[in-house]
Amino acid sequence: MSKKILVYCGSSKGHNEIYEQEAKRLVHALKRYDCELIFGAGSVGIMGVLADEYLKIGGHCVGVIPSFMEPWEVKHTGIQECFITESMHARKQLMANRADGVIALPGGFGTLDELFEMLTWKQLDLHQMPISILNTNGYYDHLLAQMQHMVDEGFLKVPNLEALQVEQDPDVLIDWMMAYEPEKMEKKWIYRG
Repeated sequence: MSKKILVYCGSSKGHNEIYEQEAKRLVHALKRYDCELIFGAGSVGIMGVLADEYLKIGGHCVGVIPSFMEPWEVKHTGIQECFITESMHARKQLMANRADGVIALPGGFGTLDELFEMLTWKQLDLHQMPISILNTNGYYDHLLAQMQHMVDEGFLKVPNLEALQVEQDPDVLIDWMMAYEPEKMEKKWIYRG
């Protein structure tokens, strides 16, 4: 397992300080393996917390931001590398192309969009990266229940749901990711019934 880890997360910090605290714990876990952090290049919210803390402990940060966001002045100016893309689609593609693994922290629509796109791509065998959720404070419990409902109702295959690793402890999550071996995805569209 290489060590270029893509982290999706919120541009807000949320109402509970635990989200910020666990994001900091995550980057300390990444630093144990001297990982490269790939993220959305923001200086605000959990994105900013991740980058600030990782820079503080000597980590390497790579940001990717679409050009239309630059005037908003949210781009982190202290990171080692920052790529500017022409669109959100290009941003997501570049981030995925650089990554060896994916982690979703608490976030909003953008975080879910990115997470589900990577899960879809994995289901289609477009990549074999580990995909995980850091389920801080049970943030994703309702979403995980919905995913199980999708399995129960026959819209999602069990092996494809099981390809999503869910952890509450950042150290356990990063240890799992570093030891990851790709699983076989089930191509649901070739099965009937």
